[in-house]
Amino acid sequence: MVKHIILWNLKDEFSEEEKENIKAGIKEGLEGLQGKIPGLVDIKVNTIGLSSSTADLMLDSSFQSAEALKNYSVHPLHQEVANTKVRPFTKQRSCLDFEI
Repeated sequence: MVKHIILWNLKDEFSEEEKENIKAGIKEGLEGLQGKIPGLVDIKVNTIGLSSSTADLMLDSSFQSAEALKNYSVHPLHQEVANTKVRPFTKQRSCLDFEI
């Protein structure tokens, strides 16, 4: 099993209200992939961090294998969400993938 953790920061140009809407769209889009991509075991997006946080939101996902994660990254459904709901609005992305 492989964990895929992503932390994002949203672009500064957005108001707090816009950021909340963007985060909700990212959450809906990514969590909506559950059951649609082979090898994707679990996917959750946390949009509510404590004030001590340095990231705006986090993706916590699990895959059956490293190969399943690789396939997810190029899957058309994932690419659609990434290209329409994530990449246009984020300025920074950090990733940690590891075996569990």
